[in-house]
Amino acid sequence: MPESQNIEWKESWRDEYLKWICGFANAKGGKIYIGKADNGNVVGVPKFEKLMEDIPNKITNHLGIVANVNLLKESSKHYIEIEVPSYDVPISYHGKYHFRSGSTKQELTGNALNEFLLRKTGKTWDDVIEPNATLEDIDEKAIKAFKRGAIKSNRLPQVEDENDLLQIFKNLRLTDGDKLKRSAVLLFGKDPRNFYINAFVKIGKFGKTDDELLSQEVIEGNAFELANQTLEILDKKYFTKSISYDGLQRIETTEYPYEAIREVLLNAIVHRQYLGAPIQISIYDDKLMIWNYGTLPEDLTLEDLKKKHTSHPRNPFLADVFFKGGLIESWGRGTLKIISECKSAGLPQPETKVMSGGIAVTIFKDIYNEKHLQQFDLNERQLKAVMYVKGNGEITNKIYQELCAVSKATATRDLTELIDKHKLLERTGEVGAGTVYKIIGS
Repeated sequence: MPESQNIEWKESWRDEYLKWICGFANAKGGKIYIGKADNGNVVGVPKFEKLMEDIPNKITNHLGIVANVNLLKESSKHYIEIEVPSYDVPISYHGKYHFRSGSTKQELTGNALNEFLLRKTGKTWDDVIEPNATLEDIDEKAIKAFKRGAIKSNRLPQVEDENDLLQIFKNLRLTDGDKLKRSAVLLFGKDPRNFYINAFVKIGKFGKTDDELLSQEVIEGNAFELANQTLEILDKKYFTKSISYDGLQRIETTEYPYEAIREVLLNAIVHRQYLGAPIQISIYDDKLMIWNYGTLPEDLTLEDLKKKHTSHPRNPFLADVFFKGGLIESWGRGTLKIISECKSAGLPQPETKVMSGGIAVTIFKDIYNEKHLQQFDLNERQLKAVMYVKGNGEITNKIYQELCAVSKATATRDLTELIDKHKLLERTGEVGAGTVYKIIGS
């Protein structure tokens, strides 16, 4: 049984391990074994009789909780198991809050502590009253835009006949009594930055490095305005379009799939921590990255985002209104839609990663076209092979030999260059006859 989210091994007891017990109690519970080495082997613990008396007392006196402390034995060596339950209320150790995340313990401070304490009381950040906000701070145009979306989506058709703003907010659970919640200000406020200074979107166009900032701008407004204005600015100012014709009909194709960008942006608005940095969109020659502050929920991993998963909005009241307004789905399918839209557009699979205290989603431009590939100084065989992979999904050494009428050695050399030198393909599968070459991230 290896160390994990719920297991910790310690060779001997130290009082500082009360912090670990605190971390387990604040997370999903867990077990600490005293008298086990890092490899999980039992090394035994001296004076176990005294520890069996001291440890329960210290847990109760310093943490105010109860944990099961069990004496175990293996190969004539005694060791201690401390079973820590998960607590619904926040547990502190000398006034500080610890939390078990993955296989590490962290002390919660700042925004993370605020969010943790809210969660333990059954609330989320967007569910808290904004005491200084009144209906004078609400933009009626945003309400009208929401009503149109809710009627069109048929998710809240009855809103059409309701014109009392306070009643609309009550129906949307955006009030506590007659007081507006933070979610109401973010969704419908005239200027949410009067309350939350980082509630905006920042766009930057970069050159070949992050140090080369070519242009930048800031988009402000409520959540609906942020979504609409950001998408409009990206489409008109930053995205180039290719023109083609189907008979007499003019067809414009943007370099990024609109629905994928829209989904990433809406996810960022719904899932970000609003006490942190603004949403940041970085545009490069070959990719676009949208970053928002905040980590994934405990129950989700980056791999989970690539498959069907339950919805875990950080700001559920924002998400609920976006859903009723017809902007998002509520089934955790947003990330699958992003992947699907990129695939349909012939683009590599988008990349999602944890970065700088937030989540970054990168959508890659279609660099796998003949015009763009010319800058890589490819020979004719390599260019032909890359276009083959784009159309067929993969290539093998044998197919390369047949496609380009070359020897195995030449095929190996060309493919190696495409991987190591040009960074256009990646190797997958078993080494040898089972090796296949694909577009990176596909």
